[in-house]
Amino acid sequence: MEPRWKGKGFADIANDNPMSEIIKRLQISFIQSKEPAQLSGCESLFEAGLDLADLLGRTCFGQPITTSSKDKQWFQFGPEETFYLSYILKCLKILGEDGQDINFENLWDHMKLKRENFPFLFKAYSHLRSKNWIVRPGLQYGVDYVAYRHHPALVHSEYSVLVVTKNHPRLKVWSDWQSVVRVTGGVAKNLLVLSIDANHHDMNPSLQYLDKCTIDERLITRWVPEHSRAENNRQK
Repeated sequence: MEPRWKGKGFADIANDNPMSEIIKRLQISFIQSKEPAQLSGCESLFEAGLDLADLLGRTCFGQPITTSSKDKQWFQFGPEETFYLSYILKCLKILGEDGQDINFENLWDHMKLKRENFPFLFKAYSHLRSKNWIVRPGLQYGVDYVAYRHHPALVHSEYSVLVVTKNHPRLKVWSDWQSVVRVTGGVAKNLLVLSIDANHHDMNPSLQYLDKCTIDERLITRWVPEHSRAENNRQK
């Protein structure tokens, strides 16, 4: 499936501004700012200067919060974003709800306590981000995430992403799969199923779980008979 760019020349803009390079600039800007994020439940709050706020917007991390400040911008990071910026990119320090620095292991345990399926969702989220894709919540499409090849202002999302595991089965009957695939196809997306295998049966995985488990990607598309007949006619 080729990217569906939103305008003429947008592919060139994306090629001239690779997401990997913008992420590197974001890391440097975070480290230079030395500002921590404050944990609040399973999310975190962060006050960014205008340059850092621009980079956060270009990489689609966090949700901007409207305030009266003109030289600062507050952001709310979701659980996966919070842990990704802290643990994977190692550019964001997190303060616990007691105001003290929180290490990776304690942050991991905190997220698991707040969201039982956090380990599986984070593994999937970090897998998609490692491709330099933009990853956004997919609730409106009945899935976990939607994935973009570049910034949503330039390109439509290509994939609706569903995360499944052996210990946490979803869509148990075929009609459930049909419904999700129909919705996904109706918005011109493909369904990307990420099947996570931890190679063990630990229901309370530690942080080392991230290195032990594997991900199997399966792309599911809706079969349309009319399209198949048209393709056969072209081949003849």
